Formats: sequence, structure tokens, C-alpha cells
Amino acid sequence: MPEGHTIHRLAADHRDRFAGRPVRVSSPQGKFSDAAALLDGGTLHETEAHGKHLFLGFGGRGWVHIHLGLFGRVDFGTSPMPPPLDTVRLRLAVPGAFMDLRGPTACALITEAEKTAIHDRLGPDPLRPPGDPLSGSPDRAWERISRSRTTVAALLLDQKIVAGVGNVYRAEVLFRHGIDPYRAGRELRRAEWDAIWADLVELMHEGVRHNRIDTVRPEHTPEAMGRAPRVDDHGGEVYVYRRTNLPCHVCATPVRTAGLAARNLFWCPGCQRL
Repeated sequence: MPEGHTIHRLAADHRDRFAGRPVRVSSPQGKFSDAAALLDGGTLHETEAHGKHLFLGFGGRGWVHIHLGLFGRVDFGTSPMPPPLDTVRLRLAVPGAFMDLRGPTACALITEAEKTAIHDRLGPDPLRPPGDPLSGSPDRAWERISRSRTTVAALLLDQKIVAGVGNVYRAEVLFRHGIDPYRAGRELRRAEWDAIWADLVELMHEGVRHNRIDTVRPEHTPEAMGRAPRVDDHGGEVYVYRRTNLPCHVCATPVRTAGLAARNLFWCPGCQRL
């Protein structure tokens, strides 16, 4: 599932290609046909992301709410525009550019009130501006984390607590701060949470800029360590994510994997002790 930096990148990509222009809207698959007919020819006024949720604003016509889920995919293209595949849920088109959306978990036309309700049930997003009233603040996340018996690793994946963090950022930020993923949230110190949040803000903004996740510090890059670059379909240099049984870049302890909160958890027993 795409992590938050990808969705914020998609919001910027839609803004660059379509904002301020009348857009042709269609649903070749048919599941979004009624809404597409209402939006067709309307102007895309704004785009927005909160966690893993993308919003495309068509003024008084409403918002298109998109959640890619596990199988959703967005493809951008330029003219000449090819005929759409029959799996395309939503196509946006302007002269010279188009977007095809396939396989999303959610693609719906919603009202402003319905959009606000989605924001209200999500936790703060490290990629939204500080003090943003729609996304809340890290203090709100801390209030829930500091009272919870649940592991900090599970809490970080709970989108009601922190929006946009997925399996990669979860594993990597805990490693970078030497925190055992099985620690209960209420055992975390406030200073540790503040450091985690600040690190997420920095790492995820870098993810938006470079369209990939890189979490290793300068002294642990392939060039600094004289090692081969990582090869993985998610891209980027990481410490523990998908590095099961490989030596830790810091202490050489084999990286471990276990299931937690229905996802694979990766950590270094040497660097992340209780």
C-alpha cells in the first residue's frame, strides 16, 4: 500500500497537470459513471492529501475522494491519449495530459461535510503544515500513545493515531531511534515521541521530493560503507525494512522479522533493545 509521501506527491502531480482547467471526466469501467457525468467539464480547483487519502476539489460540484488501498494505481500520460482500458475507474483529461485510476479501494464524489468527517477520524499527518486545523497536531497523537498498552509499532500503523505512516516508515523510524517495536505506547517518553515525529516530518518530506524512501544516514550509504546499493521494488536505502537475516548496517546483528498488526515487522535486536 502506498505510504503518505506517495499520496502527497500525487496531490502535487494532479495540481500541476489539471488545476485551474476544465477537465473531461469519465469512468470507462462504469463504477464512477454517475459522478463522472456531474464533474465532466468542471474545473479542478484544488488538490489535497491527508495520510493515505487523496482529495480532488471541483468547487461546488464536490470532492473526489480516492484511497488506493493495496491494489490501486495512478498512471499519468500525455497526448496522444490512448483508448482507456476497461479497468479504468476514473479518467481525467485535458489537452496534452490525462490520468487513469485503476483498482482503488475508494473513489467517490463527496461533499465538504463528508470530507471533513474523513479528516476528523484521521490522526495528524507529518506532511501537512504545522497547526493545520484539519489534520490536528502531534500532541493529539501523543495523548493516545501515552495511555496505550498497545505496542508502539502497532500504534504507528493506526491511521487514527498517525496518518500516512506505513510499514516502511514504521520500521525505519523505530530503528533510527533505537526503540524496540514491542514497547507499549505508554512506556514511550515524551521526548522520544517528539524525536520520532520530527524525524517522520523530515523523512516523509524527503520522500515527497525524491519519490522514494531513503532512511539511512550519510555514514551508512553504499558509498560511505563500500557496499552494493540496495535492490528492491520499493527503492531507497533502508536499515531494516525487507532485510530479514541480513546484517544490520550499524551493529551487524541479523535483522529479524515477525508478524505484528497484520503486517511484517522488521527490526534489529542489537540496536533496538527494550
